[in-house]
Amino acid sequence: MIRGASLSIRRGTQLLLEQADLVIHPGERAGLVGRNGSGKSTLFAVLLGQLDTDGGEISIPGGWRMASVAQSVIDGHRSARDYVIDGDYVLRALERERELAQSQGASGQKIAELEMALEQAGAWQANSRAETLLAGLGFNADQWSKAVQTFSGGWQMRIALARALMADSDLLLLDEPTNHLDLDAMIWLERWLANYDGTVVIISHDSEFLDAVCNTIIHIEHRKLHRYKGNYESFLTQRAERLRQTQLAWERQTEHAARLQQFIDRFKAKASKAKQAQSRVKALARMQALAPLHAEAAIDIGIPSPQTTPDLLLTLEQVSTGYETAEHAFVPVLEQINVRIQAGERIGVLGVNGAGKSTLIKLIAGELPAVNGQRLPNKHLRVGYFAQHQMDMLDGQANGLQHLLRIAPQITEQAARNYLAQFGFVGDRVSECIAPFSGGEKARLALALVVYHRPNLLILDEPSNHLDAQTRDALSAALAQYEGSLLLVSHDRHLLRSTVDQFWLVAYGTLTLFEGDLDDYRQQIGNFKTARTKSADDSVVTDNAPDRREQRRQQAQARQQLAQATKPLQAALKKLEGQLEKTSARLALLERELADPGFYQQADSQTRQQVLHEQGQLSNDKEDLEMKCLDLMERIEALQQSVAKVCDASNGGD
Repeated sequence: MIRGASLSIRRGTQLLLEQADLVIHPGERAGLVGRNGSGKSTLFAVLLGQLDTDGGEISIPGGWRMASVAQSVIDGHRSARDYVIDGDYVLRALERERELAQSQGASGQKIAELEMALEQAGAWQANSRAETLLAGLGFNADQWSKAVQTFSGGWQMRIALARALMADSDLLLLDEPTNHLDLDAMIWLERWLANYDGTVVIISHDSEFLDAVCNTIIHIEHRKLHRYKGNYESFLTQRAERLRQTQLAWERQTEHAARLQQFIDRFKAKASKAKQAQSRVKALARMQALAPLHAEAAIDIGIPSPQTTPDLLLTLEQVSTGYETAEHAFVPVLEQINVRIQAGERIGVLGVNGAGKSTLIKLIAGELPAVNGQRLPNKHLRVGYFAQHQMDMLDGQANGLQHLLRIAPQITEQAARNYLAQFGFVGDRVSECIAPFSGGEKARLALALVVYHRPNLLILDEPSNHLDAQTRDALSAALAQYEGSLLLVSHDRHLLRSTVDQFWLVAYGTLTLFEGDLDDYRQQIGNFKTARTKSADDSVVTDNAPDRREQRRQQAQARQQLAQATKPLQAALKKLEGQLEKTSARLALLERELADPGFYQQADSQTRQQVLHEQGQLSNDKEDLEMKCLDLMERIEALQQSVAKVCDASNGGD
């Protein structure tokens, strides 16, 4: 097992870990979580032997082979496939040994032994394994033989991830592996990790990814490492209970210490009580001081709501768009797009990698022209567009105040400070150069600049990259309260679930309304990935397209019927859930009031009766609403199961 005892680690002058202990058992999938800057990546550097501890010891079993994602490409001239295979160091070493033996005229027996070792190392399946990894992470077959240096930085990181997965390892260290992945690649990675035999340690701020992959959570908090058994959701529950118990213990100790001090102060001058007072002085000195374990302060993000929001913001009619090559040839990406964006709509954009999601939102944002058809914006449309590489547009030598004053020169410095405080920048932080800021801080600053002019259509392309879990929650809450229209591309399923209420699907060069939720999309992506991975393994395509088209037609028809049947039920359920939320909130308020002993002393009899009556009525209302919600959910589930049977039948019962 991995064991660390009394670990102390510094980065520069900052103490990140102090007398911390660490245990990770073989085969565990441990998520390493904590706020940005808490020391997660530094601990990874220690595990990899790239950094020494400042105190304590850490041990990893000597025979374990380790794999991690390289942060830079070593040889960009290699093809993507060969570069991935290079990750299997054992295989490559055997290949070099065989080449050397052949060049030196080694005996036939030696060559045969090396050939057998290569076979055991999986040499003949190496191409297929590498192609399977590349296909799973979103690369098409015609990209496998391209040089690594021809890909963009994000795609190179995917290749580096595939290289790490290719390694024959016992310990796999992954630092934010989903940052450069879209939703389909992330779902594939979850399934791959589920079948990995070794030990995995993952740094991630994506709660649903951690829920799907991890069975242990290690939380860095207050320079300590706290271990929790279970997934991320279980960690949140356990940590909340730990905070509660620690608070209770501190309160009990504080009360006991106050009683001891009161006795000492009262009797220390009396000879008859001097001995007892001295005894209490010693007891107070021996008492181990506890401190209330406060949860780390959360960041609040305040997105200003638009001043005006027309009913119809934007219309696309028969629009086609794409890009121009260096030879001035037009390459279409999306064609025949017909869509309307209305006030208050909250839309998540889905689609496999390369389908054209970013192209679509650039078109809607006005960053990309409509080659054919018409883009018809309302004259009052005001777009706020957060691009994937929005942080690259920041000036590293400027501070937050300077950035804001550049786009709003008319405001006062105090008004600028007040505005930036809504995004977690307070005190001297607003006047510090942003170059050393964390990725999460830069993302918050970029978002603050995007929304300053109060857009009525907010377009976000992967806004949660680099954000820690608390800041993601703050962003989710802010977007939920935002009163304008929202268009969101994200691989963060928690963010999608909590902020959008409909989905668009970009596929096959066009745009359609996706009738389903993220679980339906996950299943669809899983089927697509399985088919593509099989294609990578077999390198052949069977000619049964007509059958597949008929299956898809039947399934699409069944899903459409499901959507029509469930739409009124879903609407009714949403309304009931809103009523239930309001009722529960009011009931919780009344119950806190009734639990306060002072209420019975201060409130008159009539007020108490009114509160008790309302509390009883709300309890009945809550139970009634819960039963109605349950009934609707059961009806929706029954309809979904009937559609699933149709889909199974069209697939031949597989």
